[in-house]
Amino acid sequence: MSIRFLGTGCYLPPKVVTNDDLAKLVDTSDEWITQRVGVKERRVSVNETTADMATKAALAALEKSGLEACDIDLIIVGTITSDTLCPSVAATVQRNIGSQGIAFDISSACSGFMFSLETAVAYIERGVAKNALVIGAERLSKILDYTDRSTCVIFGDGAGAAVVTKGENYLSSTMYTSGNDEVLYIPDNVGLSPFYEGEEQKRCVHMDGQETFKFAVNRITQDIKTAAEKANIALGDIDHVVLHQANIRILEFASKRLKIPFDRFFINIDKCANTSAASVPIALAGLDASGKLKRGDIVALSAFGGGLSSAACIIKW
Repeated sequence: MSIRFLGTGCYLPPKVVTNDDLAKLVDTSDEWITQRVGVKERRVSVNETTADMATKAALAALEKSGLEACDIDLIIVGTITSDTLCPSVAATVQRNIGSQGIAFDISSACSGFMFSLETAVAYIERGVAKNALVIGAERLSKILDYTDRSTCVIFGDGAGAAVVTKGENYLSSTMYTSGNDEVLYIPDNVGLSPFYEGEEQKRCVHMDGQETFKFAVNRITQDIKTAAEKANIALGDIDHVVLHQANIRILEFASKRLKIPFDRFFINIDKCANTSAASVPIALAGLDASGKLKRGDIVALSAFGGGLSSAACIIKW
């Protein structure tokens, strides 16, 4: 027993921030960002929380699935930008949509949705849950240093969701973690303890772009090859590739190394930027809504991120 997808959905906040808008805040330009990252614009939350966006994506996925909130007995949210340490984003979504299901968050940076999906598979296969709502949601704008052009131009806000149930369409998967805080690091608040003597750092994204690039290309290609081998699928048989939208050049390199035509890769980084854990589900919902995704198509999903972490899976739509 495995899972199948019943519906997908996404939500992007209405405020659009273009490269020209960012050029007014930091030393950058539309040409610089477009050439190096592939982003033209991103969505930024003005007054919506991560849970607000997650809820709207969840409702969109529920509507497409044909299920009601009362049918959902598991909600998992991949996120690193929860609104509160407690309750979790998933618990807030549960309340907002009127579900009674188990709800919790998973923190694995940009791999968060993939890790959440794998966890949902385990719950469903064990019979603990029948229908799961898996969400990736991020409000990254609140942890960006808008004086650092190497990071603030890359990211955006948004949420994506999928409703899954038992089935035979999750063909294989692979996951990877290598503890590392040198390449990608987001410190938290030191808190109020009068006994703590550690150094407080700015709570924002710190990233080594070159090392992240190398890690991303290597992990994407290795993970998709591994997942394809496990599924007994040739790389050429993959109809669609849905990757974490971090950098257009990473996607191009992955296409060349995997020898999968680039036109099979879904691309929305130009409009959405890097939305971390929300990236893959937003892209999957975009592919689903495009009309290009047909029943029986073979789809590869893959993400990489802080941790360092990565994951991939092969699904049959």
